[in-house]
Amino acid sequence: MPTRLTWLGHSAFLVEMGAHRLLIDPFLTGNPQANMSPDDVQVDFVLVTHGHGDHLGDTVAIAQRTGATVISNYEIITYLSSHHGITKVSPQHLGGLVHYPWGSLKLTPAMHGSSLPDGSYGGNPAGLLLRRDGATVYHAGDTGLFGDMALIGEEGIDVALLPVGDRFTMGPSDALRALRLLRPNVVIPMHYNTFDGIAQDIAPWADEVTRTGLAMPVLLSPGQSYAVN
Repeated sequence: MPTRLTWLGHSAFLVEMGAHRLLIDPFLTGNPQANMSPDDVQVDFVLVTHGHGDHLGDTVAIAQRTGATVISNYEIITYLSSHHGITKVSPQHLGGLVHYPWGSLKLTPAMHGSSLPDGSYGGNPAGLLLRRDGATVYHAGDTGLFGDMALIGEEGIDVALLPVGDRFTMGPSDALRALRLLRPNVVIPMHYNTFDGIAQDIAPWADEVTRTGLAMPVLLSPGQSYAVN
């Protein structure tokens, strides 16, 4: 059974790995791109890259309703446990790898901030390196370009999910440079066109990715899916 990635808008992805359903950065309420509500979601795990509201999103409501296990850095897990009573949790931190029933997850660095909704410290922002049966997916989280993406690329990435909106993350030009370091087979852009401040005409960028042979670009509309293998 292939690993299936469904874009829910912004940086939110539903990831189906065998019988398990994972939700990354579940920003659905208040997301004009989202084509589903938190009440529609049935998942086993929620993965959070950092504490900003457009990524932590509906984590609390979804975890409380579904009983999903929340995976994030130690600071965010501590916040969710102490402020919201979330007890099914799995804390990790940068560089750490944990095996789960669906595969493995390593947290990678991301160049960004990570305050929590109450203004408290949210720990280091992270990217997510998910692996299942030889298929590797890299969700970069919110990040600017950084040279150690070359080390992440050594993991052998099948699909890279990269922010391209500019202003708060990499823009299209730096995302091209990131592809030279990451060397994925496929790239799916994210974190763009949610709001005016990160609006992008992504088609020319995808054409340039194709022209340079850096990866195969896959442009999804919210609700559309891509099967990794």
